[in-house]
Amino acid sequence: MKFTRRAALLVLAAASTGPALAEDKYPGRPVTVVVPQAPGGANDAIARIVGQKLAEQTGQQFIIDNRPGAGGNLGTVAAAKGKPDGYTLLLSVSSAHVINPSLYKNPGFDPVKDFEPITPVATAGYALVANNDFPAKNVSELIAVAKKQPGKIAIASAGNGTLNHLIGEMLQKAAGIELMHVPYKGASAAVTDLVGGQVQLSVQSLPSSIAFIKSGKLKVLGVVNEKRVAALPDVPTVGETLKGFGSTPWYGFFAPAGTPKAVVNQLQAQVAKALEAPDVKEKLAAVGCEPFRSTPEQFAAQIKTELPQWAKIVKESGATID
Repeated sequence: MKFTRRAALLVLAAASTGPALAEDKYPGRPVTVVVPQAPGGANDAIARIVGQKLAEQTGQQFIIDNRPGAGGNLGTVAAAKGKPDGYTLLLSVSSAHVINPSLYKNPGFDPVKDFEPITPVATAGYALVANNDFPAKNVSELIAVAKKQPGKIAIASAGNGTLNHLIGEMLQKAAGIELMHVPYKGASAAVTDLVGGQVQLSVQSLPSSIAFIKSGKLKVLGVVNEKRVAALPDVPTVGETLKGFGSTPWYGFFAPAGTPKAVVNQLQAQVAKALEAPDVKEKLAAVGCEPFRSTPEQFAAQIKTELPQWAKIVKESGATID
């Protein structure tokens, strides 16, 4: 009887310490990071910059898995269905996570119930850009030109429901103008046609457009963020012309719901360490981004606060996608 009890206690002890030991060794194999947008956009650039540093720190690969479609919903749903063990992560953008639930009638995921927030990673500069043949040089001139040609000026986006699409809709409402939305399959394709003159305007992340801006192939009419961005300090915000207008997108790491708290905390600590690295800061700045981090609890609270705020904005904009 004593032997049986002792054996049972040993089994229980082994069972209770097993997961902890596994978590202590995390990550013990390559980690897949789902990016729900196409290569070439802000989310992709941030994922690769931070993923490379995480790989250096942990000795394991962080494999970027681009899954674009439905404004980020397809990749987000795929990540939500991943095994909750820390080896499937989502690096998402605020538009997909806190805007899509209001924008789409059925996004396919619950932003709160289906994920464990880990930490935001960065904010990105966004700008209203135009090809060099477009006559307007700033937001005021754009409004004047657009009012003379309602529905004729083409504004490209990375796809229906993407952040640059929605910001474009918000811009039209705030400015009282009508533009012609042209959705593309990803930011790179939209920027390519913008530079080529097939479309006149686009709201683009600086990671997608900064090289074209710096080389003079695109011109900036205004910065979309609430404040001027470090990468383009002399460029006014759109809000300096249209009072109250502004949006500062964030990008952040999530894990499927049920991922052990110890793993979430280890991931947050690793990301925080990566964001302090001088080379990561330099690479993010080079693409118009700035490091931005918090605790899992703070990130969760931020998401719950932003969801109703964006729901109101989406409703006021009139934008909706089946």
